[in-house]
Amino acid sequence: MKMLSRIHGSRMEFLFLSLALGIRDLGLAFEFLPGKLLVLSFGIPGISQDGLYVACIVQCEKTGCAGEICLPQCKNSLDGSSSNGKKEPLYMQLNQWDCPSDCKYHCMLQREKKRAALGFGPVKYHGKWPFIRVFGLQEPLSVAFSALNLAKHVQGWLSFFKLTKRTSYDYATLWHIYGLLSVNSWFWSVVFHSRDIEIIERLDYSSAVALLGFSLIISILRSFNIRDEAARVLVAAPLLAFTPTHILYLNNYQMDYGWNMKVCVTMGVAQLFIWTMWAGISRHPSKWKIWIVAFGSGLAMLLEIYDFPPYARLLDAHALWQATTIPLTYIWWSFIQDDAKYQPIDLRGTHKHLAQHFLQKNMHGFLFDVAEHR
Repeated sequence: MKMLSRIHGSRMEFLFLSLALGIRDLGLAFEFLPGKLLVLSFGIPGISQDGLYVACIVQCEKTGCAGEICLPQCKNSLDGSSSNGKKEPLYMQLNQWDCPSDCKYHCMLQREKKRAALGFGPVKYHGKWPFIRVFGLQEPLSVAFSALNLAKHVQGWLSFFKLTKRTSYDYATLWHIYGLLSVNSWFWSVVFHSRDIEIIERLDYSSAVALLGFSLIISILRSFNIRDEAARVLVAAPLLAFTPTHILYLNNYQMDYGWNMKVCVTMGVAQLFIWTMWAGISRHPSKWKIWIVAFGSGLAMLLEIYDFPPYARLLDAHALWQATTIPLTYIWWSFIQDDAKYQPIDLRGTHKHLAQHFLQKNMHGFLFDVAEHR
């Protein structure tokens, strides 16, 4: 619902009135003009439309100061100077924090400080919880946990690669693709949580969808013991068609976060269900690892669904989910390596070995009987 109205009076009077009434609850977006207030939109959820927050950003970009905090990069961009040759720290330059983004950050912190003083809890800004930066990192704990997940996937993949060089394993190629997609996904997770910009967000979401889609494919192929290449292509074809289509939809049509969440949760639950059903009927010696990963992943998935504000502006539900996946990643790659060791002794290999043993035993008995009759 769009609306346009003008409220006359001084800006200072309105600011105090807004603070007293808690104008965040109105869901309004404001832009101050000389002698009047222009209300641009109504009914849009999120604190990013808070009049005080928006006014702070507008003022910061004009003056280079967010309240009592003045930002050198903003002043440099306003007067075209280089601040006497001084430069921002390297980690700030790498994350490309500029004047508009720093204004949003410091205005967010000031707004949260005022809200806390009035007894209000944290709210989301531009769809995200308020975090404090550490060394220029936007979500420091998520960066750390993503990096640890990345390291565990690299370690597990390399160990699996060394193992399959010595062992014949029908699913080796599939797990190598899985390892590549996992490393790619967690790499972009590290980058995305370091600095949230549009292109990085698209890469992070796309790589996560690609990993989930392929994980579902490999869960079907391994659980149903599909070895024939033609059968594998036939079974995987629907997901191979859907996953890239969904990624193209997100990147070229609409970044629909709600729809993407439904797709990801569906693919995640589906593969957990398939693996647990397989572990329930399989005689695999390492199936207990499947149970641990499935149970742990199910609990961790609840953290993705149940969102809560960051504790101490550092630890939120998503970061906690990332922390729980670190030990699960180690157990999961351990199962994959166990499967590579166990799979060569499969039904076909066992039957072949038993047949050879049977023939040798019976041939030995036959020769013994012939010699005895003689």
